[in-house]
Amino acid sequence: MSYKVFFVEDEIVTREGIRDNVDWKANGFEFCGEASDGEMALPLLQTTKPDVLITDIKMPFMDGLQLCKIVRERMPRIKIIILSGHDEFEYAQKAIELGVTEYLLKPVTVNNMQQALKKIAVQIEKERKELEILNKLHEQVEENRVTLRERLLQKLVVGAVSSTEAIEEGQLLGLDLIARYYLVVILKIELGDRSDQFDYDEYQLVHQIVSGLIENNPDVFLLKKDWEYFVLVMKGNTPEYLEEERDQLLGLIQQNIKTTRYTLTSGSGTPKKRIAELNQSFVEALVKVQNAADGSNSRSNEATNKAELLKVDKLAVENYLRRGVKDGFSEFFEVYLQPLGETALKSYQFKNYIYVDIIVATAKLVKEWGGDIDQVVPELNSIEAILTNIKTIEDLREQASKVLIGALTFRDNQAKSQHTKLIRQAKEYIDAHFMEADFSLNEIAALVNLSSSHFSMVFAQETNQTFKDYLTEVRIDKAKELLRTTALKSAEIAYQVGYNDPHYFSSAFKKNTGFSPVEFRSQARP
Repeated sequence: MSYKVFFVEDEIVTREGIRDNVDWKANGFEFCGEASDGEMALPLLQTTKPDVLITDIKMPFMDGLQLCKIVRERMPRIKIIILSGHDEFEYAQKAIELGVTEYLLKPVTVNNMQQALKKIAVQIEKERKELEILNKLHEQVEENRVTLRERLLQKLVVGAVSSTEAIEEGQLLGLDLIARYYLVVILKIELGDRSDQFDYDEYQLVHQIVSGLIENNPDVFLLKKDWEYFVLVMKGNTPEYLEEERDQLLGLIQQNIKTTRYTLTSGSGTPKKRIAELNQSFVEALVKVQNAADGSNSRSNEATNKAELLKVDKLAVENYLRRGVKDGFSEFFEVYLQPLGETALKSYQFKNYIYVDIIVATAKLVKEWGGDIDQVVPELNSIEAILTNIKTIEDLREQASKVLIGALTFRDNQAKSQHTKLIRQAKEYIDAHFMEADFSLNEIAALVNLSSSHFSMVFAQETNQTFKDYLTEVRIDKAKELLRTTALKSAEIAYQVGYNDPHYFSSAFKKNTGFSPVEFRSQARP
């Protein structure tokens, strides 16, 4: 890679001598221009944008230091080589203060100039690589920022995040979510003639059109869903403002995509007063966009009482996720969801409410359990596409099974992991306190924040031995060690391993080892 050099020198002989005798190309540079003073150089510097400026200090009209100061302010990345005479030390000091890269004393030889250029070339290359790395890091940060925004908006529209969390997290991500009213709009973009051949570039153009019309509007947040869907979260101070803003935006989008082969179908929820109610607006938008896309009779849908549609027993879903087992899914579905399907599952609206309720209830519990919602409930990111494919009760059963069984699997793994940590903590505490005669089950149960009966059950399940048996084992093992390595009497050892009664200690020792303490010690001796 070559770097551009611009030379400013009022002495024409010096200027031409350096210009014509330095092998710029061999040193990785291109000579891009020259001037006789700083004033003449400035407009040329702005045009040529060199990487390196070589300038004399003493020149008429505008000297080298004045030129360096302006260049530093306007073109800070340019490297500067100053040419100076022996009697210009004061100028040299000022040049250093201005951040000059190299300082060469006159008369300047070709060799000196080439050495200076080589050093600068290395420096420029290093800085360019560092800048490239920095730019990539900035891009990654921005990509992560965009991804985190989309995840937050996704959780927001399905009710999987609280209002407080949404506002706080949104503030960190540059999303101002505070408003008096909110609504959700869903856009479905598809080929006007479905028999036409898909063109990726044209489809991307449609996406760019939609994004471009939204990105500078602080009251509209865009959530790209998949190949067909956009979700818009809108906010405003009045319902009327929101609806007017929505209609204007949809009109602009329709107008701008007319030049493509794609058509836009939209569905809008009603304005809501709280962030927590956004999921209701989202479901309403889903219903309308699907009805519009499929040409369904909206009046027949509206005739179904919405209150009835919302009667999915969310508490039953939560109880199943907390206490149920995978093998019990069929029974759960037949008791709580099958009856709903038998009465009104032919309604798109009804299917939407059922499935979204399952998703929301599941996402909330997964979050409570400390799980990553995107990983445990990946269906959260493709609700629209899944709903489009739910056409029968069996389709609903299959999709509900994926969500609920996935959550149960996470729950069981989480519980196993928690029990492992709990048992490790309990054993560490036992190992440190077994020598205390009053050490009890209640004490360690309180430590791990469980009732004594629950802790006893968990301990036995995870270790295949009771708490009492484990404590006795630890005490007897320590007693064996003391019998073999010390001359302590049996009664003294009993007290050291947590027994107040030496006779009871001897009995417990023989029961566990087959030997009395005395017999065990005698075995160790030659």
